Amino acid sequence: MLIDVKTPELSDSITEGTLLEWHKQPGDTVARDETLIDLETDKVILEISAPASGVLVETLRDNGAVVHAGEVIARIDDGTAEVAVAPAAKPVAAPPVARTVQAVVPVPVTVTPQPDTVPRLVAPPAVDLRQGRSERRTPMTRLRARIAERLVAAQHTAAILTTFNEVNMQPVMDLRARYQADFQREHGIKLGFMSFFVKAAVLALQQFPIVNARIDDSDIVHQDYYDIGIAVSTSRGLVVPILRDADCKNFAEIERAIADFAQRAEALELTLEELSGGTFSISNGGVFGSLLSTPILNPPQSAILGMHTIQQRPIAENGQVVIRPMMYVALSYDHRLIDGRDAVRFLVEMKTALEDPTRLMLGI
Repeated sequence: MLIDVKTPELSDSITEGTLLEWHKQPGDTVARDETLIDLETDKVILEISAPASGVLVETLRDNGAVVHAGEVIARIDDGTAEVAVAPAAKPVAAPPVARTVQAVVPVPVTVTPQPDTVPRLVAPPAVDLRQGRSERRTPMTRLRARIAERLVAAQHTAAILTTFNEVNMQPVMDLRARYQADFQREHGIKLGFMSFFVKAAVLALQQFPIVNARIDDSDIVHQDYYDIGIAVSTSRGLVVPILRDADCKNFAEIERAIADFAQRAEALELTLEELSGGTFSISNGGVFGSLLSTPILNPPQSAILGMHTIQQRPIAENGQVVIRPMMYVALSYDHRLIDGRDAVRFLVEMKTALEDPTRLMLGI
């Protein structure tokens, strides 16, 4: 009997995807739940598995085809009926070949005066720049295309402003150094910086709930929960998995969740549910050495925090110039919803909490 292989149901916001590369060809034997092909969506890559064991009779869509949820893309004969003759494998389009660029560049002409005649223009030979200059053209992944689309949409639909401050990270660093060994022994994971920033963000969001709200048409949606998006960079692009109910998690739970996000994001194992929603986001460009930046909103969220690299800098402290590990922080926000006063006070609240991290431990 022939069994249809269909693309999985996706989500309300994702209706189509791109088939990457078939792992099996017509005529191959397949086992139930064996991966046949990967489906790249705007957010994740999903595995399409064989619904039954048997022989892959035919593939109905080629590599790179755009398919919709529930579409039949292949058929498997499970052996309960006469095995259909496998059609000849469809030719796969060859990968794009690097193209050599041949350019003829005009060179400024020179004027060569002749005695007792009108000066004439003499053009030197054309210059061939082919040597050592080539181009490669590769299709943009759906993830990269979606990132580009969302970034442009964010700038076109929101009035984005950014406010800055700086945080003395010495108290957090001292606390981590003091309890790192005990923390790691007790929980099996290192105490990083991100858990402090998540806790500080939740504390500030509770003080300034408008930063946790969003605009929906002509309404303001006030969200009384704290789902924090943690930006994770992968080799395929940036993804933002959501740390649900961050206000209910302790430091160890936050660190475990972030480590898990990073590992599964690179392995393309995050689910659509884990990448959907969120009320506020945090992006850490400091891990790449960024000193200062203006992060872009993650719609429909109304604000995002940007962390940056820690630098030893001279600052004034109790009337004395001292060297301290300082971090610039940036809050980009939708000015349609959030007033500048609230944005600035929100960031000051985070700075105050981070410079006195015992507040975060006590939740005050």
